[in-house]
Amino acid sequence: MHPLRQHIQELIQLTDEEFDVVLSHFEPIRKRKHQYIVQEGDFVNKEYWVIKGCLKSCFFDDDGKEHILQFGMENWWITDYESFIKKTSSKIAIDCIEDCELLFISYENREKLTAQMHKMERFWAKKSKYGRIALQKRILSLLKNSAKERYNLLLEEYPQLFQRVPKKLIAAYLGVSRETLSRLSS
Repeated sequence: MHPLRQHIQELIQLTDEEFDVVLSHFEPIRKRKHQYIVQEGDFVNKEYWVIKGCLKSCFFDDDGKEHILQFGMENWWITDYESFIKKTSSKIAIDCIEDCELLFISYENREKLTAQMHKMERFWAKKSKYGRIALQKRILSLLKNSAKERYNLLLEEYPQLFQRVPKKLIAAYLGVSRETLSRLSS
């Protein structure tokens, strides 16, 4: 079974014919480690689904400090959603941490697909709900948990990140210095 179909069918069921229509709206792309799929200032017209690899979405503050908003691994969706939906310039960058194989769908193709197939509209509505839940959990964790608690929660929920992502990026995601991360992990 195609990995995208398997992913979609976690939330909705598709016939073979329906999946062929869905897949026809996507295009594959490969990117090497350290290549960007979105740079700050870009107008983003694509939403990416990760087949293989790991990416990060980030921004740099006025002092040049990197802040990681999200990681994207296999079966995760990633883009600058504000730019994608509102047609504004991107405020973030998305960079490949590893070599990546991705599928992307353009905004126009996503709109066509959801108009043509209401099952996919339900799929993206469900994915959006889960995304809001994850964002809420992340914000609450940043506001109420200590750095040690945030570290332990991330390790518990996504242990594979610690094998794949450099420690300085884990530190940037948790909002701590590299030195603090070393103390947390010992």
